[in-house]
Amino acid sequence: KRMMEADNGPLKGTSKLADEDVTQFDIVFFSGGHGTCVDFPTEEVGAAVSKAAAAGKVVASVCHGPMAFVSAKGADGEPFVKGKKITCFSDVEEGQVGLTEKVPFLLEAKLKELGAEVSVGDPWGSKAVIDGKLVTGQNPQSSVEAAKACLTLL
Repeated sequence: KRMMEADNGPLKGTSKLADEDVTQFDIVFFSGGHGTCVDFPTEEVGAAVSKAAAAGKVVASVCHGPMAFVSAKGADGEPFVKGKKITCFSDVEEGQVGLTEKVPFLLEAKLKELGAEVSVGDPWGSKAVIDGKLVTGQNPQSSVEAAKACLTLL
């Protein structure tokens, strides 16, 4: 609240994703956290993912970040993740943090339902998956590995 009320608070200068031309970025990276469970699975975010991917940009996420992919479509109109190798915060990890009943859906299960080839590693271990220009990391411990993987694609 204090940051939002500050005259020149850091959040006042943040633009909305819909106001950005994602084709002008080399990498579009969706970080995780449970807030993404509400903020990311929207048509607006899905459209940004679709646009970046269609432009050949690196699209990446870590932890709950793949929530951004849920509404995204590929050029063929199919789910963006269909047939793609991907990782995400696992259903086991969600259970271990006690939030299985709090999230709108389990991300791992949802991505599989959309046709993604989801693989997860041991809970809380680092795991990153690269499929073309799509990079995903399983959990917070995977952040560095996923970021480094993105840089190899530039």
